[in-house]
Amino acid sequence: MYDVLGLAVGAVREALDAAADLAIARGRARPAIDVREDEVVAAFESERRLRAPGLEGVSGFAELSRFVQTRDGWIRTHANYPHHRAALLDVLGDADPLGAAREWAAGELEEAIFARGGCAAAVRTAAEWAATPQGQAVAPEPVRVVHGPPPSLPHATGLPASGVRVLDLTRVIAGPVGTRYLGALGADVLRIDPPAIPELALQVADGVVGKRLVERDLRSDPLQAEELERFDVIVHGYRPGALARLGLSGDELAERHPHLTVVQLSAWGTRGPWGGRRGFDSLVQAATGIAQALRDDDGTPGALPVQALDHATGYRIAAAALRGLARRARGEGTEHASLALAQTAADLSRKGLSLSRPWPQVDGPPLQALPDGRAVVPPPGSLDGVALTYPLM
Repeated sequence: MYDVLGLAVGAVREALDAAADLAIARGRARPAIDVREDEVVAAFESERRLRAPGLEGVSGFAELSRFVQTRDGWIRTHANYPHHRAALLDVLGDADPLGAAREWAAGELEEAIFARGGCAAAVRTAAEWAATPQGQAVAPEPVRVVHGPPPSLPHATGLPASGVRVLDLTRVIAGPVGTRYLGALGADVLRIDPPAIPELALQVADGVVGKRLVERDLRSDPLQAEELERFDVIVHGYRPGALARLGLSGDELAERHPHLTVVQLSAWGTRGPWGGRRGFDSLVQAATGIAQALRDDDGTPGALPVQALDHATGYRIAAAALRGLARRARGEGTEHASLALAQTAADLSRKGLSLSRPWPQVDGPPLQALPDGRAVVPPPGSLDGVALTYPLM
């Protein structure tokens, strides 16, 4: 078993450490931070523990989001969203897609599904992944420091990120986890979703916590310069080139809005032949060797006990945003950072397999009740002995 607990606790503590540093940069004494393992376990299981009217018993995975046998191995498919399911069935047919997959080689099927606009990943060993061009391209991407005349942040009057405005252009788990944690640390978070592709109800219920949500098609109604001036942080999950089509490329943001801290999220990294591909936690586990390492006795690939790549990357997103804000508060410019699920997978795999820290079964803290009837796992950690909570939006 991988040391998922170590990864999880380390990611949350990284975000809390960055929050404490931001507090110092904004003129406050460094707050004492604390995080309990049971809080972290519950937070990494947040979508399972959520209580929301109408979502009782709803799974995070669709029937066709699964491991499927191929002619020469296994592939992990993803069909949670209607357009991804349609792409999968366009390749395999809707009569017997699981049977049809046995006629394909895993790598060929992976490419065919991607070519139709879908998502899938052949199950590889760690060595096979390392030998691929994309496996060789995945590496920590350097932080870009943007210098200019941005005003420093005012002194904090409450939580470390109080008064900070965050634009959230992410979906599914990793990005929303990072931005909701920024909300728990005092930020005012606005999430914009495209109306043409509705988000899954479970992901909205769990991911849109402590933030505001609006629907807006940024292709036909792009963000204006004066709107961007009102934000301090942008967190986005757009693939390379997509932001440029919206007038929000990294170069444009750096030139026109040097006050912005920007955090980019991707599945596979922005470099290499897969830099423009969509991906999800389950697919990254399959491609990078994790699923194969956790296979059952009968050879069926396995999975981590939680969506650990998503959640850990989420807290790393929060940490990157907080570090960029601290740099700005010190008058040292701002930061543009890029994070990837595949890099988090590499960090987990680098630690190797460990039997010393299994994923624990814990009750965790009581759920936090929201005005609309939801009850959610509260954010992990405390500052100066005060437990974090989500703002009631």
